[in-house]
Parts: sequence; structure tokens; C-alpha cells
Amino acid sequence: MSSIPVIDFQKYGLHIEKADSVPREDLKELGDQMCEALQNIGFCYLKNHGVPDAQLKEVLELSKKFFSQPFEEKEKCAKPDGGYDGWIGLEKEKLNLQRPVGDYKETYNITPICEVWPTNIPEFETVLMDFLRKCIELALRVFDVISVGLNLEDKNFFRNCHKLIGQRGNVTALRSLFYPAIPMEKEIMEGQVRCGEHSDYGTLTLLFQDLVGGLEVKTRDGNYIPATPISSTIVVNIGDMMQRWTADKLIATRHRVLIPGEEIQKRRDRQSVALFVLPDDDAIIRCLDNSNKYEPITSQNYLNMRFFEKF
Repeated sequence: MSSIPVIDFQKYGLHIEKADSVPREDLKELGDQMCEALQNIGFCYLKNHGVPDAQLKEVLELSKKFFSQPFEEKEKCAKPDGGYDGWIGLEKEKLNLQRPVGDYKETYNITPICEVWPTNIPEFETVLMDFLRKCIELALRVFDVISVGLNLEDKNFFRNCHKLIGQRGNVTALRSLFYPAIPMEKEIMEGQVRCGEHSDYGTLTLLFQDLVGGLEVKTRDGNYIPATPISSTIVVNIGDMMQRWTADKLIATRHRVLIPGEEIQKRRDRQSVALFVLPDDDAIIRCLDNSNKYEPITSQNYLNMRFFEKF
């Protein structure tokens, strides 16, 4: 598969108030489409998902309002050491350790129990928390579909492994990302990127892009292709834990955001918002096919192992 498929989620989107009323055959149809995409390229687009465009627009506008503030103001919301929530400044994060310098982006991380908020933008908390809750509900529906697509007896299998989302014991987070326009006088070091090549650690990612573009996805033949923004869609991909859980049936694909070569693109801001979903800390990641291809491990221990490798 050399392109990213678009899946119509009309039959199970958030506009369907009673999720339990959806026939299993409809879930199976969606699940087969999604698992085929996640098996072949690890990514897909969702349309008719039920998250309003107007809500995303408000999130992006408030995020840009925060990121456009002076450094001193943003620093008041800096993510504390050992914490999950808050602002991470420009070039402070490097997702590919082989790159020479930090990624040219800023982020603001929010878990459902976030206590770090910009007091000078009072609506920021309400709007982003509402968006976070909506994204979590959609993610749970995507899990239902994947469970059925994998022919699991219990369509709630993955949902039940993420039941602590919104509480302590689960570190699922929303991340607002801001890739500022690059000033003419800024010297970009050779090899610097906006977001280094990586695969996500968790089980599922929902990504909302603006229309600027820049995300690239690595195919099985080793080439990167653009995940071109499509209006009113969400980019969906899985992470390393889901690949491990499915004994490599579904793949966690590496992806990146390079610094554009075109001058006009360099001078434009880029924004996106991503929900990074992780299982409950004590959920056991055990190969679903009973192959024991990977040793069973808890979600928390897996994350600790990956962070240890990183440093």
C-alpha cells in the first residue's frame, strides 16, 4: 500500500448517540477496513467521525494565542520535571536522537487531570478539556472497531484496557503542537527538522492537522509519502504497544515533519493537535495470538523501558 486510505466512519461516529445500537456487521466492515490499513501502512484517515470542524478551529485558535505570547508568559506554564502537563519550548524535544539538535516546534501537553493552565487565557482550559473528552470517546469507538476487525470475541477488549483514561493510572494525553514560521535570520542546522522520525509509544493516535501540511509517513518499502491534509478528516495511526499486542500484525509506522524546502512554506506557522492514547498503567500487553513473540509486560513497565532506551 503506497497511499493512506480514507475510511468513512459514518456508521460509528460520535453523531451516533447509542453506540450499542450499531450492528456488529457494520463494526466488522469498518474493522476490516481499518485493520487492513493498519496492517499495510499503519495509518488511515477517518471522515464523518463526529468531531465538529468548528470545535477544532477554536482549539487551534486558542492554542496559537498561547504560543504567540512572549517566552516569559509561556514559561509560567512550563511542564515540570517528571510531570506530563504543560508547555515544552522550542527545540527542547528531540524525537530522533540521531538528529543534531532539538525539533523546531513547541508543544502543550494536557492530561484529563491537568492542573497547569494559562491564567491569562481563561477559556483555554474549558475548550481544550472539552475537546480532549470528545477525542477520548472517539478513540474508544476506534478501539471497538479494531477489536472486531481482529476477530476478538469481546469488542470491548481494548476499551476495557483503557478504562482509567481520565484518572490517575493512565497517562493518555492531548498535545497541541505549534511549528512556528522560521525567521529569515534563523540559521537552521543541517539535519534539523520540525519533528524527528519516530513511531509513537502507545496504542492509538488521533491527529488533527491544519491545512499547511508537512507530515510524512514511511511505507513498507522504506520511502516517505506525504500525509496530505484532507479537510474534516482525522489521521489515525497505531503505536508500538499496539504492534506488540498484535504480534506485529498491525504496524507502528515511523513518521516525521521536515522543515520545508520552499521559502514560502518556511515562513508559515503549522499547527496540529494529537491525542496520544495509552493503556492503563497496570494493563498487561500480551500477544493476542498467544504466540509469545514478545514477553508479557505492563504498559507502565513498557513505557519505562522505552524512556530508559531513549536516555
